Amino acid sequence: MNYRNRQLLDLARDQACVMCGAQDGTIVSAHSNLSEHGKGMGIKADDSMVAWLCNNCHVNLDQGGEMTRKERRDFTLTAICKTYQSMWRQQLIEVKK
Repeated sequence: MNYRNRQLLDLARDQACVMCGAQDGTIVSAHSNLSEHGKGMGIKADDSMVAWLCNNCHVNLDQGGEMTRKERRDFTLTAICKTYQSMWRQQLIEVKK
């Protein structure tokens, strides 16, 4: 079963898009579409595999035909890494002992 955490998803609120920098109020925690992140038929990926994306970047990634499969994969992995960098830099997540 995939990890679910509403608090983690809600961290996207009031953030900037990690890919284009937009701060337009449309930023969401966009789930990865990669199977190794738990994505399946009718099943969203693990909540820990998300990227803070604006509506334009999210739609382009999910529905746009402008990217190749490799470009989509690279975009997804880059966006997830940038999201976690932002979380750490803003001290929105922490290590518990």
